Amino acid sequence: MQGKDPFDEGATGILHQPKAVWATAGASVVAFMGIGLVDPILPSIAEGLDATPSQVSLLFTSYFLITAFAMLVTGFVSSRIGGKKTLLAGLALVVVFAALAGTSSSVGELVGFRAGWGLGNALFVSTALAVIVGAAAGGSAAAILLYEAALGLGMACGPLVGALLGNASWRYPFFGTAALMAIGFVCITAFLREQPKPARKTSLLDPVRALGHGGLASVAGSAFFYNYAFFTILAFTPFVLNMSPYKSGAVFFAWGLLLAVFSVFVAPRLQARFGSLKVLGASLVLFAVDLLILGYGDHTAAIVCTIVSGAFIGMNNTVYTELALGVSDAPRPVASAGYNFVRWFAAAAAPYLAPKIEEWSDVHVPFVVAAVAAAAGALIIRVRRSALTHEAEEVQPRHATEDGVSAFAG
Repeated sequence: MQGKDPFDEGATGILHQPKAVWATAGASVVAFMGIGLVDPILPSIAEGLDATPSQVSLLFTSYFLITAFAMLVTGFVSSRIGGKKTLLAGLALVVVFAALAGTSSSVGELVGFRAGWGLGNALFVSTALAVIVGAAAGGSAAAILLYEAALGLGMACGPLVGALLGNASWRYPFFGTAALMAIGFVCITAFLREQPKPARKTSLLDPVRALGHGGLASVAGSAFFYNYAFFTILAFTPFVLNMSPYKSGAVFFAWGLLLAVFSVFVAPRLQARFGSLKVLGASLVLFAVDLLILGYGDHTAAIVCTIVSGAFIGMNNTVYTELALGVSDAPRPVASAGYNFVRWFAAAAAPYLAPKIEEWSDVHVPFVVAAVAAAAGALIIRVRRSALTHEAEEVQPRHATEDGVSAFAG
């Protein structure tokens, strides 16, 4: 895809937004913080609840398994009750289940509460961008940039906040998230007006039907393998690094910063110059190499490769979603829901399987499996390039998300 640089226009109004936009964007930061919040405290949770790494990793599995199925529900709900009520419902669920997670007396309870948290987060993040675009001043480009900045900031700050609060007790990050989301609930209630409902209501099966399109199915299949590799990094690496919450939080903070920078600034420019398919294929191959070095290198190499992986993940997240949104004739929110329904299953599988693979073999093999998964994602893009090329040429970087989906959460 040869396109124009999206930062040549639309970015000037990013700071001049109504209070409703800032309230939603602020809550979005906290929502994305919740994904990586537990990273630096996974070993502490395992010790505090007398659990194995594979048991603790179910915190991610339950969260993303519910998120996957919620992708079929969020459009159905928001098209009937409206964006504001959907946001508030999601925030209320996060507040309740994050607080309950902090009171857990067993890993089973904690895993269950994270599942409820995942449902609330899915309702919120799948609706937030549509609300921001609808309420923003200065055009949708500025609103989208603001939202993705919130996404990157949340992904970067989640591990850092988890480390700072978790150093005292692994329970505190959960209580902290509940408090912050409660503030977001109040702000959105006060500042956000209800927006018009869509003319056509979304059915529960619309996202599944959208996957009948070969191009969308190809992108979703490739993203499935990529997400397995992505969440091997996010959920398994903290056990391999075996660092204090502060040090682990610093590593994943740097990881999140790279993710944000490459997602928001680098990926669109590379797409404009080289095209989406070339950028995605190269990024996946380099990600696979990074995983192999992480698995077989020394401790310093593991730290460096963990941080560097944020760059590849940031680029991949952006390009995958833009391809998914432009490859079929389904409405973009519906196409995104179908795409995310497929890929989040890998996000649920990797956190559980990676520790199990280590138990069955050794610490290197989970990263080999993840590298093979990333390479498989690149292979699908390569084999299906003829089916994707025409549609990819129609996708303009950063403008493909204008119908209310994000490059990370859909």
